[in-house]
Amino acid sequence: MTTGFSRLRREDLLKTACEVIAEQGFGHTRTLDIARAAGVSQALLFYHFETKERLFAQAFSYAARQHLHALADVEQSAGTPTERLRSLLRLCSPAIPTEGWRLWIDAWSEAMRSEELEETSRRIDARGRTLMRGIIEAGVACGEFECPDPDATTWRLFALIDGLAVQTHAHPKVLSRRRVNVLIRSAASRELGVPADRL
Repeated sequence: MTTGFSRLRREDLLKTACEVIAEQGFGHTRTLDIARAAGVSQALLFYHFETKERLFAQAFSYAARQHLHALADVEQSAGTPTERLRSLLRLCSPAIPTEGWRLWIDAWSEAMRSEELEETSRRIDARGRTLMRGIIEAGVACGEFECPDPDATTWRLFALIDGLAVQTHAHPKVLSRRRVNVLIRSAASRELGVPADRL
C-alpha cells in the first residue's frame, strides 16, 4: 500500500520534473537532472517511475491534472457566462508568464511520437473546448452572446490561443504580451458580438 508520505513524495517529484522539463525540454532533460533538482537519487526516481519515458508521461499527466483543477474552478464558478469566459481566457492566455506553456508546447511535439502523451494532451484540449463551448452556449441562451456556431467559435479561439502561445515562446520578441491579450479579446469579441472591453 502506498503511504501518505510516498504519495506526497511522488507529487513532489512530478512537480520538480515538470519544472525541469519546462526549462530544458523533453529532449534535453535527463533523469539525473530531475534527481539533482529534487535532491534525491536516480535510484529513487526509477523506484517510483521505472523508466524515463514513464516519468515524463506521468509528469505531463501531473501538469494536466493541475490544469483540469483550474478548469473545474472556472466551470463551477457562479459568475455570468461573460465572467466565466473572461476567467477561462485569462487562464489559457499565453500572455501570462508561465512555465506551463513551455511544457505544453514541448509535449505537443513529443505527442507525435508518444501515445501516452498524445492521449493526455488530447484529453486536456477536449476538456478545455467542452468548457468553452458550454460557456458560449449558456451566454447565447441568456442573451449575453450572439454566436450561430459555438463549436466552430471554440475551435477558432483555441486555435488562435495555441498559435499565439507557440509564437510568444518560440519568438518572444515578436509580440508583446499586451498585444497577445488584445488579439485574443478582439477575436472573442467579434465571434460573440460583445465589446472587447467586457472580456
